[in-house]
Parts: sequence; C-alpha cells; structure tokens
Amino acid sequence: MKPLCVVAFVLSIAALGCEEKIKPTVAEVPVADIPSQESWNSVITISDSAKVRVVLWAGYIAKYADKYYTLLDDSLHVDFYDDHEQHSSLLTARRGSVDDRTHDFAAYKNVVVISDSGTVLKTDSLFWDNATRKIHTKAFVDITSASEHIMGLGMESDQSLKNYKIFRVTGRAITNE
Repeated sequence: MKPLCVVAFVLSIAALGCEEKIKPTVAEVPVADIPSQESWNSVITISDSAKVRVVLWAGYIAKYADKYYTLLDDSLHVDFYDDHEQHSSLLTARRGSVDDRTHDFAAYKNVVVISDSGTVLKTDSLFWDNATRKIHTKAFVDITSASEHIMGLGMESDQSLKNYKIFRVTGRAITNE
C-alpha cells in the first residue's frame, strides 16, 4: 500500500510542475516624464555675448532635453544683471522654469522681486524675456517704492523695476503737491 502512496505523491508534484507560469505585470513609465538630468542645490548662469545676464539658484533642477525645458523647484533665487554686468535686481519664488531654446524664465508662487533701488514687486507669477530683458505678468501685482504703493492686475517692466507699467491700477502715490 505504501508504493501506491509514493506514486500518487510523485504524480501530484509533476502536475504542479506543469502549471503555467504567471508573469508579473510591469507598469510602463512614460519616458517623456523622466528628466534627462537632475541636480540639487545648483546654480545656472545665463549669459549672452560673454556677458552674465542671470544667475539662478534652485533647490532642485530637472532638465527635460527632449522638451527643451528645465524645471526649477524647491525655492529659487535669481540675480539679474544689466548690460554692464552690474546687479540690478533679485527675484525669489517657490518654483519656476526655463525655456532651453530662448532662455526665457518663468517664476511661480510667492514671487518677490527687489530692485537694487529698493522697489519691491510681489505677485504669484512672473515671466522674464531673455531677448528684451523685461518682466511681465497678467496676475495681480503689488509694487512698493519709497514714493508709492501701487496694486493692479497685470504689468510689464524692465528687470530693474525702474520703468514699469501696471494695467488696471489701484493704489496710492505720494506727490509734492
């Protein structure tokens, strides 16, 4: 009786060995969403004709080479320079991006620009055009200088905040009259 048990046991093992193997599922990650380069606590310098225009520091930088786009996150500090490579203003923001073809820059969340002359601009989003070295936004802005406090919806200015134009203005200005 014991030999019959052994044969049944061997047949059950053979039956188990013939089962179809189950392949694990593998989720595909879109290649476009993976950066080609990443860095932490890094500096990017944007120059034109051997002149420094912008020096940008970010806590996290992700470059997407196939999209010609660089993501900047985890706190930004951007120093802007004029044609004589003199510092003109400082921008801070929570996050931003750079168009790698044009070197245009965008800043988002808690954007603050402080010019070397003391003018302060606060907004939620701001865009810098590398070709013209001007900043602009369609968002709400709050600008404070020694002589005025102006708010409005939308603005454009040079990067040093010396010549700015605010659209849909509200606020107050101190005059000599």
